[in-house]
Amino acid sequence: MLSPSLAQEIAGDTSAVIGFNVLITDAAGMVIGSGDSSRVGTFHEASVEVIRTQEPTTHNASQAHQLRGVRPGMTLPLVTGGQAVGTVGITGTPAQVRRFGLLVKRQTEILLRESVMLRSRLLAERAAETLLADIASYDPQVVEGDFLVFRAAELGFDLRLQRVAVAIEVSVPDAGTRRQGSTPTRDMALIRSELLRTVREVFADPQDIVASTAPGWIGVLRRLPARAEVASLAADCRRLTDVIAAQDGLTARVGIGEPAVSVAGLRDSWQDARDALRLGARVTGSPRVHLIAELRVQQVLAAVNQPARRRLVELTAANLRAQPDWPVLRDTITAWCESGFNLVRTSAALHIHRNTVVYRMNKIEQLTGRPLREHRTTMALYLACLTDELGEGATPDEG
Repeated sequence: MLSPSLAQEIAGDTSAVIGFNVLITDAAGMVIGSGDSSRVGTFHEASVEVIRTQEPTTHNASQAHQLRGVRPGMTLPLVTGGQAVGTVGITGTPAQVRRFGLLVKRQTEILLRESVMLRSRLLAERAAETLLADIASYDPQVVEGDFLVFRAAELGFDLRLQRVAVAIEVSVPDAGTRRQGSTPTRDMALIRSELLRTVREVFADPQDIVASTAPGWIGVLRRLPARAEVASLAADCRRLTDVIAAQDGLTARVGIGEPAVSVAGLRDSWQDARDALRLGARVTGSPRVHLIAELRVQQVLAAVNQPARRRLVELTAANLRAQPDWPVLRDTITAWCESGFNLVRTSAALHIHRNTVVYRMNKIEQLTGRPLREHRTTMALYLACLTDELGEGATPDEG
């Protein structure tokens, strides 16, 4: 409960402030912190009775002389959770130090409680990190899913509840892009702590599992209540990216997986969330929140080996790719297919006049020799366009 390093820090700082030596003992009466370092490691006999009774006591010179390791002054119990965990003593005549006694005791107990809370929070964070890492790498041949369910229950999480994995990637701006007036350098541990607090403010359900997974990465296993939709989760994620963006110019992107109610399902949802981040950046560019449900075709294409993807593009869209307006033609094909081969919906999706769509479609048909109203051949062209968007380095990693 009371570490020697914390005790020495408190004793040293307090001694310097009040001008009297302060010492702190553990529950056995051993001095673990003192403004007079020579007293550290000695036995303070008066503390034994103070710990037993939880009552403060004073010692004049004659009384202190009869007790081992005691000097004139005052000794008070340090109590937390109703239990005495040590004492704090102030050296000096009782008349001099009595006025400081209660103040030093209360201040020390406050610092002690804060230390315990910090340690408890750090332990909980590490436990959540380990749990998320184990779920992300879950292999039923190595560990039973029920074991992870049990471990999660010990931390207060029920893995049988419906959850959705959320992967958050945060980038810190360099000196050239940092906002004017912002702090030139920031401690990465502080940034990480602030980010975790921000994420927990958005994902505040007690069943939400929030953990740092790697530098610049935060993972969330978001509880999704019955009748709740992933669309509402996407709105929360957009709000989160706005809040993070206000923190010294940080930028955040979010990938969202699919709902799951098992350990294996959560593992897949986490991988989906990470895939959504990578593929979403390549396909849509500017949006900060990407749902894997909207990127399933791209995910399958990215899983195909690069030679096969390259051959699909070269054999299906080679003439189109040679055109200077290839990106525009590619977007037109994509919008045509995703709008159900409907001219009105396609023009609305592209925000252009229908005649412009017709002009582009005629050009595409002339270059490919394929009528875009024949859906089977058009779908091959559509897949080639999506593959081209992904680029050569689109294969998701195994993280």
